[in-house]
Amino acid sequence: MRTELCERLGIEHPVVGFSPSEQVVAAISRAGGLGVLGCVRFNDADELDAVLTWLDEQTQGRPYGVDVVMPSHEPTEGVAADLDRLIPEGHRDFVERTLLRLGVPPLGVEAEKRAGVLGWLHSVARSHVEVALTHPVRLIANALGPPPPDVIAQAHEHGLLVAALAGRADHARSHVASGVDIVVAQGYEAGGHTGEIASMVLVPEVVDAVGEGVPVLAAGGIGSGRQVAAALALGARGVWMGSVWLGTAEYQSAPALREALLKARSSDTVRSRIYSGKPARLLRNRWTEAWTAEQAPSPLPMPLQNLLVAEAHTRLMESGDPSVVPMPVGQIVGRMNEVRPVADVLADLVAEADETLTRLGKLAV
Repeated sequence: MRTELCERLGIEHPVVGFSPSEQVVAAISRAGGLGVLGCVRFNDADELDAVLTWLDEQTQGRPYGVDVVMPSHEPTEGVAADLDRLIPEGHRDFVERTLLRLGVPPLGVEAEKRAGVLGWLHSVARSHVEVALTHPVRLIANALGPPPPDVIAQAHEHGLLVAALAGRADHARSHVASGVDIVVAQGYEAGGHTGEIASMVLVPEVVDAVGEGVPVLAAGGIGSGRQVAAALALGARGVWMGSVWLGTAEYQSAPALREALLKARSSDTVRSRIYSGKPARLLRNRWTEAWTAEQAPSPLPMPLQNLLVAEAHTRLMESGDPSVVPMPVGQIVGRMNEVRPVADVLADLVAEADETLTRLGKLAV
């Protein structure tokens, strides 16, 4: 199973795997796909630099990419302390009351108070790009559409390809006009930030919108070889997968999160703005349900919402309670029923996709 995308990225299989875990990313690349590291968790550019140095070694010369979160136009923003003052007290009170009602204990006395995930800030995302350009990265992807023009130009000067996620055909056309090389058509089923159009409708719309010269990756609802084959049938040159790697052995997660993911069905997710301020698909649980109550405030815009709930997310994750863990995940979570190594997951994907394409080929008269 090879497409033009394999040649452009220097990979064996047209599978791009997104993960916030460097262990997962390295394993995907070693297995013949393209691992893409989510950088939003890195507040410190030096920490990201150290992780990319580790990836340079662990990918064994195989290509990998990075994913940043930055709007195409630079917003006006202050430092975290300035932004923190913009959060209404009513929102803070709601979060604290909810945590108490859910039985979530405070952080331990010795625990350092987290600064929150500052990777949502444009200035921090720019530092991620600057660090990435000093490493042999093959691809820079942006979750919020095309990066700013100067970032695209820098990437191209360094020989990198630029990818951007799109939830509508007109967005995809705009991305290409901005200089993006690869469009990720991410459907409604996907985890994390996602739009309102399902993959079966979105992928062929985007393929037709951008034309033959621009590779399209299908994303959202892909967790088996049959779904990979379906994506190729819709005109995609490959797939972008994220949620499925959360169930792998290399993904180091708290026991409560692992339990919640393995038990969840495909109907156990919800699309909400409570995680970052933008619509994102999350694991449905008592925490997400609390935000749908009549007395719950409306989520704040990005990046204020994340700053509001950052410490709460840490408390929820450390509570050990599977019914409250905060986690972006797609509807494919219903297929994640056992913990398996990345290499096995990818090998089965490729084998099933090959079998499916062969079977479909026999239908031609």
